[in-house]
Amino acid sequence: MKVDNDKEKEKGPQAPSKPYDTERIITTVNDIDFSGTYSYANYLNWHIQERFELIKGKIFKMTAPSTKHQRFTGRIFLELGNFLKGMKCEAFIAPFDVRFPYKSKDDVDVTTVLQPDVCVVCDPGKIDSRGCLGAPDIVVEVLSPGNNRKELDNKYKVYEEFGVREYWIIHPSERTLIQYVLNDEGTFVAGRPYAGGNELVSDLLPGFRLNIDELFMNCDDED
Repeated sequence: MKVDNDKEKEKGPQAPSKPYDTERIITTVNDIDFSGTYSYANYLNWHIQERFELIKGKIFKMTAPSTKHQRFTGRIFLELGNFLKGMKCEAFIAPFDVRFPYKSKDDVDVTTVLQPDVCVVCDPGKIDSRGCLGAPDIVVEVLSPGNNRKELDNKYKVYEEFGVREYWIIHPSERTLIQYVLNDEGTFVAGRPYAGGNELVSDLLPGFRLNIDELFMNCDDED
């Protein structure tokens, strides 16, 4: 990894400006202070219908996915899941918590928890009953109108910093997929956009091919 990223990782997120009781059970979104800074220990006690992600302690609300979003997510999950049958790597689909530990793996110290649309984990030791602790090998995100630029930028930085080896971003409106690959310096490098008539290939999964035309099939009339 890059030296600057390592220093930032050691530093971790800033301490909360207010103390938040990690034992307090939250049952309504109105009881959450969105200006605060939280940990996974807090997150576990949010017994509410709304879904959130944490990025260095800050809350990002997740909007309900559209039908188009779910079609893309499901198609990629099925392709990856079928390909990986009998292999060490395993595919997971949201909602699935991925915790990114900074200074320790303790719940109170974990302040970044994301739910990638699809991810592939090749280290079984990272999987537990609550999801994944540590970076997946592949992360797939489907863009939607509910995504905001700050959220996307922060996620990109987290995935790069923690060493996600491949990051695939699907642009439904452009009917393209961009694949970022982590280089030896720990930096994402973008390949050319995959569009119709192409197949995505992965160095991490030799033999896997994703047909882009099939991915976007029958989605032209949806928002």
